[in-house]
Amino acid sequence: MSLTDKAIAQIRELIRTGALPPGSKLPPEPELAAQLGLSRNLAREAVKALAVARILEIRRGDGTYVTSLEPTLLLENLGGAVELLQGDSGALRDLMEVRRLLEPAATALAATRISDEQLAEVRQQLDAMRAARDDVERLNTHDAAFHRAVVSATGNDTLLALLEAISGRTLRARIWRGLIDADAAERTLEEHEAIYRALTTRDAALSQAAALMHVSNTEEGLRKHLRDGSLPEQGPLEAGR
Repeated sequence: MSLTDKAIAQIRELIRTGALPPGSKLPPEPELAAQLGLSRNLAREAVKALAVARILEIRRGDGTYVTSLEPTLLLENLGGAVELLQGDSGALRDLMEVRRLLEPAATALAATRISDEQLAEVRQQLDAMRAARDDVERLNTHDAAFHRAVVSATGNDTLLALLEAISGRTLRARIWRGLIDADAAERTLEEHEAIYRALTTRDAALSQAAALMHVSNTEEGLRKHLRDGSLPEQGPLEAGR
């Protein structure tokens, strides 16, 4: 480990043990450096690195604070990394594999916990997807909202943040564009319909199977596009998202 890495580890340990709980203010830089036995430069670099990771928040004129440490906040960087991997076919395949491992299990859990109100939200997003079947941008928005509504029903914010991060808005849009170009969008909408119907039964195994079918088909479509070199490029609406 470099000296900076060791300094980061020391501050992280203070946060982990509760010495610096969420929302607390760090001591001034000279005091923090002395407390940790570091130079001021090392303490400053460690704080900057933890701020980039969203663990700390630097408020100019006020000081540095530990963030809420909410999963959605801490996993934002993962979502950004996924967006940067759009040109790496191996990484895209890996991401889809991770999604295949996690999302069906999350859907099974959602089936046992979903409320009538949450089920209505899933239905609303499904209807919106059908209404937008020829519009990639709107399809993408409602597709993401559909899956978010399903995973939200688990009540597990960490699972939700992780799945949203690895899904990738840009990748999702490129897949939808490929489906529309191949006249396969209707089949994929039917897969979403099957997930919804399974959730209405509150049957975990059926819901897991429906989600696995959907994610597996999406993964196979992605693999085919990557083999053929036909995965659509980013459109102007998705570029930089």
